Amino acid sequence: MKKNKYYYLRLIWVKSMHIGEQLGCHQLSERSFFFRQYQFPVCARCCGVLVGEISAIIMLILGFKTPIYIDIIFMSLMFIDWFIQFIGVIESNNVRRLLTGILGGYGCWSIFFKVIIFIFSLLIK
Repeated sequence: MKKNKYYYLRLIWVKSMHIGEQLGCHQLSERSFFFRQYQFPVCARCCGVLVGEISAIIMLILGFKTPIYIDIIFMSLMFIDWFIQFIGVIESNNVRRLLTGILGGYGCWSIFFKVIIFIFSLLIK
């Protein structure tokens, strides 16, 4: 049996959807982006969080550090967006989920790295 030209792309998509599920994403289709009729393996907010986390790593490597209060504000914005949607005040949209996810992911990992650097500085002394 000959496999069509999209067989391996579909296989990669199925595997990535499984990984997204294992990461804890709800993968609701109405809260996810699509590319050529294929749903992203994580929802818009989780996609933003991943982008924010990667951005935090890159910024750390480049030596850019945000003040901790900015990181807390970034994480708070993501929480507020989630909370006002959760209690039914206003429905969020995927663009806002993506943007607040980026900020929240960046803030969380930035604080994480600050804590790790602090712990290592204590151990080195």
